[in-house]
Parts: sequence; structure tokens; C-alpha cells
Amino acid sequence: MDLPEVGDTIDAGETFSLVESVKAASDIYAPITGEILEINEELGDSPELVNDEPYEGGWIAKVKLTDPSELDALIDGESYLATLAEEA
Repeated sequence: MDLPEVGDTIDAGETFSLVESVKAASDIYAPITGEILEINEELGDSPELVNDEPYEGGWIAKVKLTDPSELDALIDGESYLATLAEEA
């Protein structure tokens, strides 16, 4: 697991982390622009939390939002799953 550092600036749509498994490596893209305030140190020892607890212990970073209007472009989990079903 390649984590960003506290103080790093991330840009919406750009990669900021990398998750590696036995089968593949996947880039993680920032949904918003901002500054990394905190990273989840638990992922260093337990990277499986990203998959096992994505809404609880599997968070990657806490970010200070730069532009609140970017939130308008995000969708919720239910809408995302519906989009995946349409594309399948």
C-alpha cells in the first residue's frame, strides 16, 4: 500500500495512492482537491481493511477540501452501484 504523506496536496481526478495485491496493483484517484490532513496508519499492517471495511477502518486519508463546489460532482454509493449495473 503506497500512502500519501500528511501535508501533500492532491488534485481531483489524479492518483494519490496505490493499492497492491497478489493479482494486481490499482491506482486510487482523488475525488476532490485538497490537503492531506491524516493518513490511516493501520493500512500499513492491515491493507486488507480497504476491502474488508471500506466505510470504517479502511479509509485511506482525511483531506481538507479546497473547493466545496467539487462535492456537487460526486455521487453516493447507491448511485455508483446503479451505474455499474447499467454498464455490465
